[in-house]
Amino acid sequence: MKITDWPIDERPREKLLKLGCEALSDAELLAIFLRTGIKGSSAVDLARTLLNHFGNLRVLLNASERDFCQVKGLGQAKYVQLQACIEMSKRFFAQKMDKTDTLNSVEQTKTFLLTKLRDQPQEVFAMLLLDSQHRLIKYRPMFYGTIDSASVYPRVLVKQALHDNAAAVILAHNHPSGVAEPSQADQHITQRIIAAMNLVDIKVLDHFVIGDGVAVSFAQRGLM
Repeated sequence: MKITDWPIDERPREKLLKLGCEALSDAELLAIFLRTGIKGSSAVDLARTLLNHFGNLRVLLNASERDFCQVKGLGQAKYVQLQACIEMSKRFFAQKMDKTDTLNSVEQTKTFLLTKLRDQPQEVFAMLLLDSQHRLIKYRPMFYGTIDSASVYPRVLVKQALHDNAAAVILAHNHPSGVAEPSQADQHITQRIIAAMNLVDIKVLDHFVIGDGVAVSFAQRGLM
């Protein structure tokens, strides 16, 4: 049965307009993006097939072009369209936080950093540069690869913070393994960075370790 033959209240688009995005399942949201199905399958049927194939929505959204386009009913045009949607959502969230007081909230900061670092395939060490009122100036990835005391240079971080005229910074890095527990090396480099920033009167407010859907705050753990 075509979606247009469904009761109006069960059609994804109409349901979204009436109840809001939160009321839709992953398959229904994906069906709106797909717009059409394939022969013998509605857009919702195709969406369910895709979610079963990839396992969940997150894996689908992170699929490579090759893996995405190999699925019947998809192609390069849909892949490009999807990547554009993902990037727009990231930029929307970043701009929404720009020059606001949202970084006064640990939970909002965690959410922001999860969108930036959760799905990175390698370790990334980043800084949030903040003004005197702790409003976001800039998010800057600084180092890539294995993050330890030998590969993170406090002087480079200090130089960048001074260049951006930051009054405070928040540190963050991800663990691609998905485990967000801070290591001894994480704690060691944090103390080195704090000492370096203190020399130029820039405060390190926190350090977050980002895992698979989890962000651990050093400040909340009493590690700084």
